[in-house]
Amino acid sequence: MDYINLNYTPKESDLLSCMIIKGDDLKKLANEIAGESSIGTWTKVQTMKSDIYEKLKPNVYEIKEIGNDGKYKIGLIKIAYPLYDFEINNMPGVLAGIAGNIFGMKIAKGLRILDFRFPKEFIDEYEGPEYGIEGVRNTLKIKERPLLGTIVKPKVGLKTEEHAKVAYEAWVGGVDLVKDDENLTSQDFNKFEDRVYKTLEMRDKAEEETGERKAYMPNITAPYNEMIRRAEIAEDAESEYVMIDVVVSGFSAVQSFREENFGFIIHAHRAMHAAMTRSKDFGITMLTLAKIYRLLGVDQLHIGTVVGKMEGEEREVKAIRDEIVYDKVEADNEHKFFEQEWFGLNSVFPVSSGGVHPRLVPKIVEILGRDVIIQAGGGIHGHPDGTRAGAKAMRAAIEAVMEGKPLEEKAEEVIELKKALEYWK
Repeated sequence: MDYINLNYTPKESDLLSCMIIKGDDLKKLANEIAGESSIGTWTKVQTMKSDIYEKLKPNVYEIKEIGNDGKYKIGLIKIAYPLYDFEINNMPGVLAGIAGNIFGMKIAKGLRILDFRFPKEFIDEYEGPEYGIEGVRNTLKIKERPLLGTIVKPKVGLKTEEHAKVAYEAWVGGVDLVKDDENLTSQDFNKFEDRVYKTLEMRDKAEEETGERKAYMPNITAPYNEMIRRAEIAEDAESEYVMIDVVVSGFSAVQSFREENFGFIIHAHRAMHAAMTRSKDFGITMLTLAKIYRLLGVDQLHIGTVVGKMEGEEREVKAIRDEIVYDKVEADNEHKFFEQEWFGLNSVFPVSSGGVHPRLVPKIVEILGRDVIIQAGGGIHGHPDGTRAGAKAMRAAIEAVMEGKPLEEKAEEVIELKKALEYWK
């Protein structure tokens, strides 16, 4: 079967895929990938009908050799899939095709999906975020500044009362959002049910004392039936949020949970993403995952910091930000390879976390703008004077940016910030 058609002009209704491939023969490899990800297999089959081939075959419409590694050729290819190939509102099923068996093919010495372009008919089948940036801001009554979040540290080990106390100290110090870490679920020393009620009790206390809206993001990640049970507990406890480790939970769980319509703001932690996104030879980019999670309906998503401890250079992280924030995104042919229109689907609030402390705040805002949630764990709880002082320092750093002041000038007004700047040089 031949799927190479370099004269093909993609239709608006096609689902497009762009990838970097590596092998001896780029044209042969591209053809094998197109077939394996749609209607083909390794040999001619007598069951293939001409109408199936004509209606469902993908078209490889671009093949560009871009280099070699001394042994294999490296190329960029683009494939257009007719939507008839898919059960559209079934993300696991869709990805089983366009990102499934192709990674296991011997002929592929390298294969990395760079970008998908989802057409309107496809997007219309998905819920998308219920709140997005505007909805989150309205819930927390914060109009312009970046939001400030923290993660209770240590990741695991604190007992329920200790956990709630740390959350309270962070909130009264100036934090807006407190969340569980990715591996805190329901351990014996800190059971989910007890933690949710006690921490939300402390949230209410902090709201009364500060006059500000505060929110807690309990981690409900678990096998799906248990995840639903924990969501019901969070609902009963009057939490506005839940957090899900979206990669390890799976596309099916994320899509299904959004369609449950609990009404939560869904915070998406991307733990384990780098197992798929970090290799330059095999995998899928974080930008592509971010587009998928926007479709599936998360409201907040970790995208990287550029200046923190997690990998991800500036142009890549900004490209991810663009795809989840804006309604129409132009291609740059470096990280975004397709023009993507979202047709009014709600935005996702970008989250910058990982090695963040007050000294990094101005750079994060410079890179990502004000529509960002700046999340500091160690950068708050590691403050020499403790959690409350660390929260005050981070909040003061955000205020300095909003006021157009250098951090050092603001530090003369806020002793906690001054100490933080001395500590994290």
